[in-house]
Amino acid sequence: MPSNYDNAAWFYDRLSRVVYGKALIQAQTHFLHTIPQNSNVLIAGGGSGMLLEAIARIHPSGLQIAYVELSEKMMALAKKRNTAGNKVSYINQPVEDAGLTQEFDVVISPFLLDSLSPVNFIKVFAAMDALLKPGCLWLNTDFQLNGKWWQKPLLKSMYFFFRLLGCVETAELPDMAAYFAVKGYNEIERKLFFGDFIAAGVYRK
Repeated sequence: MPSNYDNAAWFYDRLSRVVYGKALIQAQTHFLHTIPQNSNVLIAGGGSGMLLEAIARIHPSGLQIAYVELSEKMMALAKKRNTAGNKVSYINQPVEDAGLTQEFDVVISPFLLDSLSPVNFIKVFAAMDALLKPGCLWLNTDFQLNGKWWQKPLLKSMYFFFRLLGCVETAELPDMAAYFAVKGYNEIERKLFFGDFIAAGVYRK
């Protein structure tokens, strides 16, 4: 079984608020207004489903959402969320093995890519890239390092803790913006949070 957040599902949201306040939530939701009406949306690694309620406040109906989450316990929490009139398909599989065949107007990856091993990072990125229509949007939120002294120790301790719990596969942070650029994506909007440690970006394929 690949790494997942089963062992952290019961406390993850509370812990994130203790450490980061509202920054994780603000980063993940900041660009949800860019989702066009009546879109086909893929959310990969959505955790406990907070995004579903945030999206429903902006689009109370009209969206087709594929909610892909590997953790069974996180998925159970997500299924309790209020999705308003949006149609949500819950898929408890890795996104690269989810059997998705339709193309999406929007892909959302909240704190997913920075939890993967280098090999799986490339595999998962390729799988999601293949599902996104040309010209459409990828909303990504992850941690980043920009030279502030406290970021590396915090990142190292975070990776150590979640690796012990079997939640993440890596201890190294990929250069997300550079990888999107190499793969031909244009970053059209970007917003930083929590002392620039968290980056939310909107990329166009």
